[in-house]
Amino acid sequence: MRRRSLVRTTMVATGLTVIGALTACGDDDDTQSAGTSGTEPADATATTGAGAAGEPVIDPGDGGHYAPDIEAADFVEGVDNPYLPLTPGAQWVYEGESEGETERTEVTVTDEHKEVMGVAAIVVRDTVTVDGEVAEDTRDWFAQDRTGNVWYLGEDSAEYEDGEITSTEGSWEAGVDGALPGIVMPADPAVGDAYRQEYYEGQAEDLGQVLRLDGTATVPAGQYRDLLVTEEWNPLEPEVVEEKSYARGIGLVLEVATRGGDERAELVEHQP
Repeated sequence: MRRRSLVRTTMVATGLTVIGALTACGDDDDTQSAGTSGTEPADATATTGAGAAGEPVIDPGDGGHYAPDIEAADFVEGVDNPYLPLTPGAQWVYEGESEGETERTEVTVTDEHKEVMGVAAIVVRDTVTVDGEVAEDTRDWFAQDRTGNVWYLGEDSAEYEDGEITSTEGSWEAGVDGALPGIVMPADPAVGDAYRQEYYEGQAEDLGQVLRLDGTATVPAGQYRDLLVTEEWNPLEPEVVEEKSYARGIGLVLEVATRGGDERAELVEHQP
């Protein structure tokens, strides 16, 4: 099973408002005015499937057709979205349980960049250890558009066992083999907003939705209020639903499985 990065999808208009307009393909001029424009990738028919009850948990509102317009000129240097600030050198450490095992995840913003679809994406390293041994080492690629939306453009991921790479199956790159980027953090999140966080058919199809803006959490790193709380779901694993809580100026502080498991990861240390 593909692990879910804490920063990523890891994790936004159930057919409504600006995020749907930003990410959906069509003849509507809203796609051009919402923040990204330019070369339009080939149309992708999404496979957003039904959940266990027969209905999708999250509907991104694109009618099954997703083709965001991505142009390098519409992106800025750096990522300073208040709910997902990615300053080189910043680090987050999370600890928790996953599939009955104790996991520790270290997330570090590097000073490296990766060009994806002409965009200079920031490279974020995400290393998961289980009982002190590396289980996964991933380099995720993020970029922010002029509107303030943070996009996820892919990852270079390797899973390990006994110090040896056993799989790179989770790796994908926007613009390659039909894969498309998605928004992992909207510029101005509003309750009900839904979005595609990534799209690589059959491999990476995470979706997110804003649940509330007044969440609270107590974790080893501290007590937090006025949190942005999102729900994440992947139609490839329809039985699993997660909630993630984000603090302004810090980022992710808590991740909890609300359906399909008992996983929980808490922020234990943050270095701005």
